[in-house]
Amino acid sequence: MKVTADNKLKKLIVVGDRVLIRPAKESDKTESGLYLPPGVQEKERIQRGYIIKVGPGYPLPMPADEDDLWKGKDDQIKYLPLQAQTGDLAIFLQKGAIEVMYESERYFIVPQASILMLEREEDL
Repeated sequence: MKVTADNKLKKLIVVGDRVLIRPAKESDKTESGLYLPPGVQEKERIQRGYIIKVGPGYPLPMPADEDDLWKGKDDQIKYLPLQAQTGDLAIFLQKGAIEVMYESERYFIVPQASILMLEREEDL
């Protein structure tokens, strides 16, 4: 399978309570007209970006019923889904994020706990 712009992220699986975020393009100029080098913007404690992929959520513990032992093991793990959804604009703490490069693009892997706020286009 050849990697194209449409399918390059389909092979990625986000694990647990994490989300994959593409950083938003930041302006290199302040409101007063002062130009900032890229290093200053990247050192900000709070970043923002668009959510590309979302993990399954928080794993829930399996109930330990003694009566069900004879029925066999059902290895289906159940998850509590995340509040974040694909396409949301996330404002998150840089300290909790892990920066990765994939196919020469920069992304952040962020746990749900590091996301401060979500902006969603559809009505809530």
